[in-house]
Amino acid sequence: MSLQARLDAFKADFEAGNPPYNMSPAMIATMHRATAALIESGAAENARQVGDKAPSFELKDPEGRVVRSEDLLEYGPLIVSFYRGVWCPYCNMELQALEAAKPAFERLGASLVAISPQTAPNSRKSVRQNRLTFPILSDTRGDIGAAFGLRFSLPPDLVDLYKTLKNDLPTFNDDPSWSLPMPARYLIGQDGTILYADVNPDYTRRPEPEALIAVLEAHQPTSA
Repeated sequence: MSLQARLDAFKADFEAGNPPYNMSPAMIATMHRATAALIESGAAENARQVGDKAPSFELKDPEGRVVRSEDLLEYGPLIVSFYRGVWCPYCNMELQALEAAKPAFERLGASLVAISPQTAPNSRKSVRQNRLTFPILSDTRGDIGAAFGLRFSLPPDLVDLYKTLKNDLPTFNDDPSWSLPMPARYLIGQDGTILYADVNPDYTRRPEPEALIAVLEAHQPTSA
């Protein structure tokens, strides 16, 4: 089953209000309004795109080790997935799909990281629950997400709903701002140029990991 098919199946179950979600039509309507407003804002079009230079970053992994994009790019292209948090089932399914595709990425010389505003303990939980062999880096206060043009503030009615659902983002992220990155996936070439970009303000839509493989193959170094 494709990643998007899995996401669609989950969304149908979630929005039907089936246990354990028990979502009401009013709750679903609030989520839909917030997504529609973010789409209409044009924020995704203002994020970093193919051909742009990717902002460099220096972030910590769940164990406190510093990971630098410049160091990773010395060894090959870099895949970066911006991830909302361990509380987001759509994001977790995407991470699982990326993990399954990771051997193919590595055969083509690419490394893979995820970036989230969540705290290190939540990243450790995500790595453990999703059985990941790549790190989730902590983007403190969302600075790197903002540099990529991905960070946005949640509207007040969605904040109220998240509080009802116990999605306490200030605690998850150790940041009082109630902000998140739009889900995004990038492939960055060794010179820092973005070779692939998918930014979607609808968090229920994610590209298939296989989309990266064709781009990686197209940018393989040619022998002299």
